Amino acid sequence: MRTRKGHKVYPLTVAQKFHMYYAPHCPSMAVLNIGTSLTIEVELDWEQLKKSINEAYARSEAMRVRFARDKEGTWYQYVTDPEETDIEFADFSGGTVEEAEAQMQQWTTVPFKMFDSPLTRIVMIRMPDGFNGVYFLGNHMIVDAQSLICFLKDIIELYCSAKYEGVPYPKDMASYIEQIERDFAYEAGSRAQQRDSEYFQKEIEKSEPIYNDLHGTAKLESMRERFKNPELRSAFCVTDDTTSALDIFHLEAEPTKRLMDFCEKYHVSLACLLLMGLRTYYQKMNGSEDVSLTTTIARRATLKEKKSGGTRIHSFPFRTIFPEDMKFIDGVYAIRDKQNEYFRHANYDPTAYFAYRAKTYPQPQAGLGYEPISLTYQPLTLKEKGLDQLGDIRYKTKWYPNGICPQGMYLTVMHRPEDNGLDFNFEHQIKAVSKEELEYLYYYLCRIMFKGAENPDLTIGEIIKLV
Repeated sequence: MRTRKGHKVYPLTVAQKFHMYYAPHCPSMAVLNIGTSLTIEVELDWEQLKKSINEAYARSEAMRVRFARDKEGTWYQYVTDPEETDIEFADFSGGTVEEAEAQMQQWTTVPFKMFDSPLTRIVMIRMPDGFNGVYFLGNHMIVDAQSLICFLKDIIELYCSAKYEGVPYPKDMASYIEQIERDFAYEAGSRAQQRDSEYFQKEIEKSEPIYNDLHGTAKLESMRERFKNPELRSAFCVTDDTTSALDIFHLEAEPTKRLMDFCEKYHVSLACLLLMGLRTYYQKMNGSEDVSLTTTIARRATLKEKKSGGTRIHSFPFRTIFPEDMKFIDGVYAIRDKQNEYFRHANYDPTAYFAYRAKTYPQPQAGLGYEPISLTYQPLTLKEKGLDQLGDIRYKTKWYPNGICPQGMYLTVMHRPEDNGLDFNFEHQIKAVSKEELEYLYYYLCRIMFKGAENPDLTIGEIIKLV
C-alpha cells in the first residue's frame, strides 16, 4: 500500500482530472478557486465559532485532502488527520462593505500551493453593516458549490448546537474516502461504466452538432471562410485571454415565484426551464433548431454523496433539436426526459466524451467547439440547508470571482437567501463577451421563459416572434 506522510494515497477522480484538463493551460491555478462569504445579522461568539470551524474540519475528510505528485508527474491525493488550527479573523467594521468585499475578491485571486498543503482557507469576518460570519476559499479540486454549502451549514449547526438550547447536534458527515473508492470501482471497467460509455457514444454518433452564437451566424460564417469549408459546423468558443469578469442580474422574488409555480405545476425542475429558455434564445438568434449547450450535473443523488464533500461535478454537452412548430411545454418535457437519461449515466468521464467526439468529428484546428455557454443551476440555499432554525435572523451570501475563466461564458443561476429571488451569475471572458451583450441575453432569456410559462401551449416559433 502506497502512503504519503503516513496516509494511504489514492489516484485522482474523474471530476478532479477534468479540472486538471484545463487548469494548467490558464495563466494561474487561481482558476480553481471558489470564494464565498456567509454573514448573519447577529453578534457572534468568535471563540465558539473558531471551535465550530475546527470541529467541522475534523468531521470532513474532504476538507483535509492534500495532493502530491510522483517522479513520473502523476498526481495523487491523501487525507490528513484533524488538527486544531488558529482561525484567521478580519475586522472590516471600520470601513465600507465595498472595501471589505474588494478585499475578499482579492483573496479569491490568490492561488493555493498545490502540493502537501491545505486547499481551503477560512477567515472569520466582522462586516461594517452589522453582519458577521465567515469568508471561505476552496480549491475546486476538493470542493464544489454543493459540498461548500454543506460544509458551511455544518459550521452553523455546530455553532448553534453549542450556543442555543434545544438545537440538536448535527448528524455525521459521510466519508469522502468511501465515496471515491466507489468511484474507482466504477472506473475499473465496471458494467455500469460500459453502459454509460455506450449511451454517450451513441449520442455522439447521431450527427455532428452545430455552433450557435450570441449574435447570430456571422461567427460561424467567418470560421467557414477561414478554414475554406462551407460545411464547417464548429467555431472558437473561447478567446486567447482567460481574464474574466462576473456580472450578476437579479430577478425579483415575485417573478421568480411565477417561474417556480410553473415548474411545480408541470413537474419539471427550474433547470429544464432555464435550458429551454437558453436554447430558444439561440434558436431565435441563429434560426437553427439544432442547439447545443453545456450542462453540469452535481452527481449527489444519495445522502452519502450529498454529505461526502469533495468535487463531484461532471459537465456534458446537452443538445436539443426542436422544430419551431413544437409546443414550448413539449420542449420542456423533452429536456426533462433527456436530463433524466443524463443523470442515469452521469458518472461517465466527460474528458472521454470530448475525446470520442473529437475523434468522431475531426476539426481543422484544436479549440473549435459547439457550445457557446455552460449552465449550472444551484437549487440549494442555506436556508433550506439548516439556517431555518435561526428563526428570522437575516443572512447574506456572496460569491467572489477568481478573475480567470477557461470558458467563454458560464451561467450559474442561484436562489438569493434574502428573498429567494434568482441571481443570474454570468462569469465570462472579458474579451469574449461584454456586459451589454449579457444584458441583452438576460433580457430575452427572461422574456422567453415568462412567455412560455404563461402560455405553455404556444409553439417555439410563436414565442420567438412574440419576444
